[in-house]
Amino acid sequence: METDLVLESLKFMALGMGIVFLFLYTLVLLMQLQAFIVGKFFSNDKDSGGTTGSKSSNEIDEKRRIAAIIGAVMQHKK
Repeated sequence: METDLVLESLKFMALGMGIVFLFLYTLVLLMQLQAFIVGKFFSNDKDSGGTTGSKSSNEIDEKRRIAAIIGAVMQHKK
């Protein structure tokens, strides 16, 4: 009788873990679908241009961001 209870508990555990795994897998697929839809229909015009000018402006923005971070850290240390 005790063996039957252990086997039943293992069956319920496997069933529960399987349901959780399927739910999480479905959630990941839906999030990827959402990211695809948002990326396709709501993308920025600046990013989709593909010109070299936007690349250099992105580099300038990145350098400004780094400078701001360095300045903030130095100000915090004082």
